[in-house]
Amino acid sequence: MHHIHLTEGLRLRFPARSVDFDQGVEVGMLATLMSQDVVEFSRRISKANLGQVRAVAEQFGYRLVEGAPAEDCVELTFYSRAARPRLRVVQSGA
Repeated sequence: MHHIHLTEGLRLRFPARSVDFDQGVEVGMLATLMSQDVVEFSRRISKANLGQVRAVAEQFGYRLVEGAPAEDCVELTFYSRAARPRLRVVQSGA
């Protein structure tokens, strides 16, 4: 059974449902966030859903950065392509 990551410290699971149902909920939740034009967010998703999530993110104009995988999940950070990049001042140590 897969735990669906909603936000830090909050996960859902559906013990009486199939893996397909879990994956559908996971993609639906991410699509909802992307449709609200959230500039940046991170979620842990099932590795099995990675291809579908990439396709949905592309359609919504998001780019993905993969974090470290853990067990059957991977941490993804979603960045809106419409958002301007954040610049920061870097000082050299010389």
